[in-house]
Amino acid sequence: MTPLDVLAIAAHPDDAEISVGGTLLAFAAAGKRVGILDLSRGELGTRGDAAQRAREVAAADRVLGTAWRGNLDLGDGRVADTLEAREALARVLREQRPSIVLAHHVEDLHPDHAAAGAVARAAWYLAGLKRLAERAGGAAAFRPPRLYHFMGHVPFEPTLVVDVSAVWERKVELIRCYASQLSPQEAGDSGQHFLFGADVLARAETKARYFGERIGVRHGEPLLHRGPLAFDAARLF
Repeated sequence: MTPLDVLAIAAHPDDAEISVGGTLLAFAAAGKRVGILDLSRGELGTRGDAAQRAREVAAADRVLGTAWRGNLDLGDGRVADTLEAREALARVLREQRPSIVLAHHVEDLHPDHAAAGAVARAAWYLAGLKRLAERAGGAAAFRPPRLYHFMGHVPFEPTLVVDVSAVWERKVELIRCYASQLSPQEAGDSGQHFLFGADVLARAETKARYFGERIGVRHGEPLLHRGPLAFDAARLF
């Protein structure tokens, strides 16, 4: 199996696209192999049903050109940092061997998001344990070189911001694939975000414009790396 260059780990279908869709599109445009692992199918969402959301995932994959997509089926609203979830995700990391992992931040208002971030960080470590890999069978131990957290409902000061200006319109197209999450579905539903009362696309634009301005570009996506990043000064010359 050809390794992935980038794997985004998301609690629900649409989380990766909304949070780091521009980053994924930029990697794909550069010829990199991009994948997404959803931990649930979003089946308990107030808007849309499982079948509709599955069709939306397929549409998003066509826009993004994902090389691989999987789902651990941990249950919408039931994602938890358990030993079973950690080892299942570690197995995927060993099989797909991504160079970069993008995952939810461990602090978020949505418990599924926070749990997904915690599971991803634990699995990232476990995936590199030789004895555990041997016991599990299958692919050999492998720990991805880089793990970055993306921003959900709780802001953080980013380690770096990815310039996604060149792919912004395609990111909007990507988010629009999840039409069930953007439009009113019943009486009393305004179509806005349930936590913050703003349109999902408007919130994505506001966040991207803010962080883009921080690095002097039009649109940016913030990422957080735990600990210092290595830097080769010779590359400046």
